[in-house]
Parts: sequence; C-alpha cells; structure tokens
Amino acid sequence: MKKLVSFLLASVLTVALAGCGSSGSQPQAGGNNATNGSQAAQPEAGKEQNLLDKVKAEKKLVIGTEGTYAPFTFHDASGKLTGFDVEVVTEIAKRMGVEPVFMETQWDAMFAGLDSKRFDVVANEVGIRPDRQEKYDFSNPYIVSAAVLVTSKDNDKVKGFADIKGLKAAQTLTSNLTDIARKNGAEIVAVEGFNQAIDLLTSKRVDVTINDGLSLLDFLKQKPDTPIKIVAKDPNVAKNGFMFRKGSTELVDAFNKALDEIQKDGTYLKISEKWFGADVSK
Repeated sequence: MKKLVSFLLASVLTVALAGCGSSGSQPQAGGNNATNGSQAAQPEAGKEQNLLDKVKAEKKLVIGTEGTYAPFTFHDASGKLTGFDVEVVTEIAKRMGVEPVFMETQWDAMFAGLDSKRFDVVANEVGIRPDRQEKYDFSNPYIVSAAVLVTSKDNDKVKGFADIKGLKAAQTLTSNLTDIARKNGAEIVAVEGFNQAIDLLTSKRVDVTINDGLSLLDFLKQKPDTPIKIVAKDPNVAKNGFMFRKGSTELVDAFNKALDEIQKDGTYLKISEKWFGADVSK
C-alpha cells in the first residue's frame, strides 16, 4: 500500500512539474516577445520629435513678435495685432495647416525667448547676418530694407552718418542698426523699440536714431506733423528673414515652401502693396 501511495505521489509530482515547466516556458517566450516589442517601440517613443512635427501635432505655430514696430508688427486703433510681418507669417501658417499664435515681447528679449523655446519662430523683420546665422536658422529673405539716419527737423548739423560721432543715438541694443550707430561713433541710448526711439528724439533727449527706412516712411505717412526728418540712407541693403532655433531644418523648409507659394500666386505682392505700395521682397 505504501508503495502504491508513493507511486501515486510520484506520478502527481511528475505531472505537476511538467505542467510548471510548460507554463513557465510560455511566459518566458511571451516575455521575450514583450521585451522585443518594447525595445522595438523605444526608438519611436524616445526619438526626438522635430519642431515641424511638433507644430503640426499641436496644430499651432507659436510666433515671437514685438507688437510695437509699425508697419511690421503693431496694434491698430482697435487694439488688434497687425502689420506686414504679421500678415505674411499668418498666411504661411495657413499654408502649413496650423494656427498662428502670437507672443509679444520686447526686441531685446526676443532672442532669449527663442532660445528658451517660448516660441517656435520670430517674425519681426530680423536682419540676416553672419553672427546670427552661427546661432540661429533663417528662412529665405522675405523683405529687404535700408537703414536711415533720422534727426529733429530743426537739426542742421547732422547731414550724414559721419556727423553723429559723440552724439546720442536711441537704439535697441541687439539690432544691426545699432551696429551702424556704433561704427560711426555715436553714444548708444538703449530703447525698447521704434516708438520709444522716436519719443526720445522728438523730446530731444537724444540727437538721432538709425532705423528702418520702411518703418520711417510708414510712420511719417501716418504722422506727417512729427518734427523729425530723414537725412541720410545707408548704401547697404539689409535682407530680413524669419528666425528659428538652430537645427529647425524641417520647419525652415516648410516656411520656405510656403513663402515661395505665396510669392508665386500673388498673395505676397498683395500684402506688400497694401503696406508699402510696392514689392519689398527685392
């Protein structure tokens, strides 16, 4: 009897062990498949999303702009943000199938805002220059302009750039226009933007400002009684582009494609003539 019980117990144990071995092997295989599946998915999950994909996934393009730089980016009488740059970048966003979301900031804080990823692109008539291209990506030029020297209407001493040595010039610190003022020996008085520069000039707290010629023409068209005058024009033409963080290749390509489209179908010219009465792309 004992032998029979022992035999039966041994048989049960053998079957149990066989069952454990079988069920144990299945999870191991399943575990390997799960691990392999996880490892296969990891590159996708861990893959860094490029900026264009992010913009399209979120269906919005966050745009840094000044909002105080007429006629490029400013608020109209109703308080609405408008301007040449605003309209062009809005049309580009539309062609990309995303919503333009504007974030306004002072000019001198715009670069830091782009660096810290507060926005995806800057639309503020940013000059394309070698030192900036080392750190940032740019679209193709979408507007060209020339710097002009501006002073009070009753100032007869300043007739050209050579005359501003030692004089106070109202300038935004990181602008390429400021480089012209420094090059000609002016004492730089820092301002937050175009409007403040004009205010300081009309109140005679500064002697001159060097600013964008298109902006000055538009300003004088809107406010012809302002006691200022353009006395000289810089011979060098500046090319301006939309500015991106370095490595935004896909987004830059998408911008250039949309920009090319609106130039070819006449949309760009329509916007340009609305603001300037001419094609300002060349």
